[in-house]
Amino acid sequence: MRVTRVQSEENRQAVINAASRLFRERGFDGIGLNDLMKAAGLTHGGFYKKFKSKEDLAMQACTRALDKSRVKWARVVVRAKESPFAAIVRFYLSPRHRDNPGDGCAFAALGADAGRLDHDFRQIFETELEAHLDFLDNVLSAKPDEETRNRSIAALSTMVGALVISRAVNNPLLSERFLKASADAIIAGQTPES
Repeated sequence: MRVTRVQSEENRQAVINAASRLFRERGFDGIGLNDLMKAAGLTHGGFYKKFKSKEDLAMQACTRALDKSRVKWARVVVRAKESPFAAIVRFYLSPRHRDNPGDGCAFAALGADAGRLDHDFRQIFETELEAHLDFLDNVLSAKPDEETRNRSIAALSTMVGALVISRAVNNPLLSERFLKASADAIIAGQTPES
């Protein structure tokens, strides 16, 4: 049975969505093409009709994951009952985020892997990192400047690092402490400007 262009594109999007989740859960080398295609409900045979390589899929999947991350942040800002910046920090450094890497931040889940990949892949991470920093800049200040950017860089770096460490320890109390102590320190040191 011949697949329509519409169905082919839907299948392609399903593979990107599945890869976005699975790469964050298992890393780039932690899952093969057969399992990626199976997770999307497809067979391995059509992979190379949709993507040039696993690396091509990884770049598209990371872009998708990081785009979704900014959308989540925007929702958090809209719903914020406290300062929008504090709401983002508490959302990011939460047990729920820690416990769901497949639906979480690609910087925390894949940052170390991305640093070992080629220039094009690192460029995607850099572009998305700049977009996340721009988002934080605009939450922190009505008129972002270099000092605002430095504050955003420090906050995002601390958030990603704390999340990575909170996932890496066995002791649940220590894990919680990394999240809470980091969130408290970031919020205390980052009072948004009006």
